[in-house]
Amino acid sequence: MLVHLHVKNLALIEEAEVDFQEGLNILTGETGAGKSILIGSVNLALGQKMSRGIIREGAGNALVELVFQVRPDTEEKLKEMGVYPEEGQVIISRRITETRSISKVNGETCTASSIRKIAELLLDIHGQHEHQSLLYPEKQMEILDDYGEIQIRDKKEIVRKHYREYLAVKKELESYELDEEQRRREISFLEYEIQEIQEAQLRPGEDEELETAYRKLSNSRQITEGLGMVYQLTGDNQESSTQQIGRALQKLSQISGFDEKLEGFYSALTDIDSLLNDFNREVSSYLSEFVFSEEEFVQIETRLDLLNHLKSKYGHSIREILVYKEEKEQELERLLHFQEQKEALEKRLETETEELSKACQELTKVRKIWAKELEKQIVQGLQDLNFLNVEFEIQFKEREQFSSQGKDSICFLISTNPGEPVRELSRVVSGGELSRIMLAIKTLMADKDDTETLIFDEIDTGISGRTAQKVAEKMAVIGNSRQVLCITHLPQIASQANAHYLIEKNVENMETSTRIRELSYHDSVEELARMLGGAKITDAVLQNAREMKDLAQQQKNTRVK
Repeated sequence: MLVHLHVKNLALIEEAEVDFQEGLNILTGETGAGKSILIGSVNLALGQKMSRGIIREGAGNALVELVFQVRPDTEEKLKEMGVYPEEGQVIISRRITETRSISKVNGETCTASSIRKIAELLLDIHGQHEHQSLLYPEKQMEILDDYGEIQIRDKKEIVRKHYREYLAVKKELESYELDEEQRRREISFLEYEIQEIQEAQLRPGEDEELETAYRKLSNSRQITEGLGMVYQLTGDNQESSTQQIGRALQKLSQISGFDEKLEGFYSALTDIDSLLNDFNREVSSYLSEFVFSEEEFVQIETRLDLLNHLKSKYGHSIREILVYKEEKEQELERLLHFQEQKEALEKRLETETEELSKACQELTKVRKIWAKELEKQIVQGLQDLNFLNVEFEIQFKEREQFSSQGKDSICFLISTNPGEPVRELSRVVSGGELSRIMLAIKTLMADKDDTETLIFDEIDTGISGRTAQKVAEKMAVIGNSRQVLCITHLPQIASQANAHYLIEKNVENMETSTRIRELSYHDSVEELARMLGGAKITDAVLQNAREMKDLAQQQKNTRVK
């Protein structure tokens, strides 16, 4: 569960820290006090995109930090994702500057997408307007599939596998949609390209060898002149290095007997003289063998021109040209046996269509089984939320085209009044009713996936009176089995709190800031009175608030027993 929230320099919040409790945590406050900013900070820490100006005026950066205490089963799932809680704790933080943001999990930098996956195990946030998504068929299908758990998930994976194969064959078959004239033109062009490459009789590495030979021949004059001068300087003539070293050796031989060190000089110079003589012989041999052939030069130049021409058309190297040739030979083979392969693909597509159709039917069958169970559970949940005479159905239709989700199209139908037929949600329910339907579904799904923490941001939109009391009781029931954080404007819901927090806006030194604090029993009663009585809080209102809170506590104790 979420045990600690720390927010610094975010919008109106200069700095706020709060420790949350088990069960139902209620957050209340005046409109505009910053309640949604606080919940928004949780979203921000979990990877939500941020808007410019989110950093508090005058601050260099903002920080949001969440501390979770997780159960052993959740800890094991986190370890599979590479997250290792320390003493059962997971700390998620995000520091935001004007130019970037850095997210961390237990001190290690993490991407926003990874944090969102981690967050799925830790909490579920229901925003103020999320219930509107219930009107979309895609969301309705998502709810049903999530409710069906592993059975639907396995069937969907089979459908996805067959759908990928079906699409691959269909795409390949589309390439066979050619008329006869177009096919002949393509065959002719492919044969020309293949023949041009074949006639060149390419050999891997040939271009590099030819370029080396071409560079040698094209610079033959510079080579012979330069090497000739080298030979003159080191060869056997009066002014050469060889002659100079010879005279030096003669002089050293005369004096080497006078000192052992001179004998070392003589030996070293003898080695140099030997190396220089070997060098001269190799230079002389190279010069005698080096002959410029105009015919050979022209042949090499012509061959290189051909290779470069082929490279400009078919690839940057001989290897790429040969790969290109193989691909075109395969394409030519396909076109030469066009009709046979097309018929074979049509048979494959027919087979894949049958397999995909069977997989979709199996998926539909499982979905319908779970849909009946979901209908009953939602009706029960809606009755708990003061829908006294409600009917709820999940209608199935078959799509014309296959998809990776199967061929099902579903629609949630509801009737909230006796005698009225069931209709689509968008044609029947109000905003408050839609909010309650989402609450019933959220409660149901939380029981399925065992999410540790649920956050409801103003789930009470559009409800009041007896309905508000039912919603409040439902919240309390959920709080018995998991942690719930709820922002509310309704005293009926606030009275059910295990822990009650007040979010308030203060102005000091011409600066506005939002703060949050946990309320004592007495302070909670006063806050309930404010919610009940508005601007003027009388003794009667305070008494009413106290009775409301005490009665809620008695009901909770009774439910626990």
